[in-house]
Amino acid sequence: MTIKHVLVIGKVWIEPTSSAAGSRTLQLIEVFLQQAWQVSFATAAGDSEFKADLGALGIQEFNIELNNSSFDDLIKTLKPDIVVFDRFVTEEQFGWRVAEHCPEALRILDTIDLHCLRVARQTALKQNREFTKNDLFNDTAKRELASIYRCDLTLMISEVEMALLQNEFKVDPALLCYIPFLVDPISEATKEAWPDYETRRDFISIGNFLHEPNWDAVLYLKNTIWPLIRNQLPDAKLQIYGAYPSQKVFQLNNTKEGLIINGRAESAQTVMEQARVCLAPLRFGAGIKGKLLDAMLYGTPSVTTPLGAESMSGDLLWNGFIESDPDKFAQAAVNLYREKSLWQTAQKNGFTIINSFYSKKQHVPPILEKIKQVYTNLDQHRLNNFTGSMLIQQSLAATKYMALWIEEKNRSKT
Repeated sequence: MTIKHVLVIGKVWIEPTSSAAGSRTLQLIEVFLQQAWQVSFATAAGDSEFKADLGALGIQEFNIELNNSSFDDLIKTLKPDIVVFDRFVTEEQFGWRVAEHCPEALRILDTIDLHCLRVARQTALKQNREFTKNDLFNDTAKRELASIYRCDLTLMISEVEMALLQNEFKVDPALLCYIPFLVDPISEATKEAWPDYETRRDFISIGNFLHEPNWDAVLYLKNTIWPLIRNQLPDAKLQIYGAYPSQKVFQLNNTKEGLIINGRAESAQTVMEQARVCLAPLRFGAGIKGKLLDAMLYGTPSVTTPLGAESMSGDLLWNGFIESDPDKFAQAAVNLYREKSLWQTAQKNGFTIINSFYSKKQHVPPILEKIKQVYTNLDQHRLNNFTGSMLIQQSLAATKYMALWIEEKNRSKT
């Protein structure tokens, strides 16, 4: 059995300049293309002016519809060997159709991040209390875990989240595969080309404003942390970037306070290399943080929370500071901004983290080996996952007929 064709089904169009999720999906596609596999991409989302030019990579694009049997015809025509769902909600919509009309295809879920963990932490924050493991067992977890079991393999970006699934939810490790962000190692030449300490100015915060953890972090910066920093560095500015800023975001702009809302960054590299320190006071969320990876890639030390740095550096020293207390967070930012030697050490730490944790050469071979091994032994793999088979049967009995009912209802309206 040879893998020839991969179909990726996305919740939205791939926008690597808008979110870390977009960069992640594009990295996976590049791995598939390097195997000389044909790749197709389908989504039910509306068009986007910021989407990646997949056509330039030789990828055929398809607009699909929710609750519409036209997808059945597409999947039977394409006959992919592998189908990748980029979030569990995508698998909920289309997984049963793939299982019914293309049963021999290997079904892979890429969680992007563990949504139930993000929801659990957000709930605890809103209730002004500490997160506990009991928060994990929420309605989102029931849906997400069902999706994980229905798929043959689930890609996890965070080792912490892999351990959580295995230890708290008792998921079989054979169903999981670790795949962090994949980047080329930083060379000495690249490091030498980074703007130096004296050239850089200001602090930076960056992240898609549609992502709730990012919006919360911006508000936390404005209301709590930035005033503490500004009190010691009255001439410093906080440059805030992010895709899809709304009016409420631009209303935060305050030049007197040195807080500048810039909106979308044309190039994350350009704005990150101009900044001296990256601030990411994340109070809830999951996965690993693309903004902090970018900071290390472009030589910018950072200050973040334990949650922000989670699963990103192992036992290695952080490229800056990790603080949860707002006063300590602000003081760490000030010290990093003022002290050149401290800043240079932090930058070096980031260099080490990137080359130790995120190298394509390190992670791609075992990922491909896992995919090929499961694909080659798919029948036995599925026999070992009885829970998944049971959930697929129930999904076909429930989700299928709900979708068909919605389709018929929509047809009668026209």
